[in-house]
Amino acid sequence: MSTVVRRALLLALPAIALFVLSTWQVVAHGPLLHLDARLSRDLVRPDRFSELLSDLGNIQVAVPALVLVLGYVLWRGHAAGTRRWWLPPAAAAVLMALVPAIVVPLKDWTARPGTPVVPPGVGYFPSGHTATAAIAYGSATLVLLPWLRSAAARRSLVTLCAALVLGVSYGLVRHGYHWPLDVAASWCLCTVLLTALALVIGPVSRSTRRRCAGTPSSNSGPSSPTTSSDRAAPARSRGSRTRRSSSSSSGSPGSS
Repeated sequence: MSTVVRRALLLALPAIALFVLSTWQVVAHGPLLHLDARLSRDLVRPDRFSELLSDLGNIQVAVPALVLVLGYVLWRGHAAGTRRWWLPPAAAAVLMALVPAIVVPLKDWTARPGTPVVPPGVGYFPSGHTATAAIAYGSATLVLLPWLRSAAARRSLVTLCAALVLGVSYGLVRHGYHWPLDVAASWCLCTVLLTALALVIGPVSRSTRRRCAGTPSSNSGPSSPTTSSDRAAPARSRGSRTRRSSSSSSGSPGSS
């Protein structure tokens, strides 16, 4: 098992365990729901700011942002001639499309009521807005990271992604749109999904990062046969021209 896969499992397995635990508590109406309700009462303070933050998880906001990033990455990959340049954007788009196919059945199955702030109804677990924000902004970050040249730019992008997802999560809980456990469950679910995306696009991303950093690949490095022959060809050509010039000079009428 490779190091990358082991690290992915170390991240995904705890997330799966926590998601299963929270789902079981919701379905079984376990004691964790009482703590969840108490935390919600302490945190809920509906205001305009929390509403605006939660709106960043709307499909109309998050998905167009992802589409713009995917279009840019497609353009960069095609222009650079990167091997399988289409794979990261395509995988991210498929993952985004899978979010409602995963979240909606879970909402219907768990049928969790909402907080006292929202109208009566069920289907609040897990949080769809949190999942939309995490997958849209997280996928955009994963496919864009390899095209950033500096470590500072990559850190800034990851920080921005985390701030957006945490902002949406805070807004949902603060305004009372969701219980805290709804949001936490979506974090766990999206951690697993984004880890799977990272594994799928990992080889292409590493190749892209080497290309952007100017590091030679195994096919174009200094010791590759192609590069060596390409460098030797001009030398042979220069040597041939020199011999022809010497031969021509020695045989010309004015050479004596």
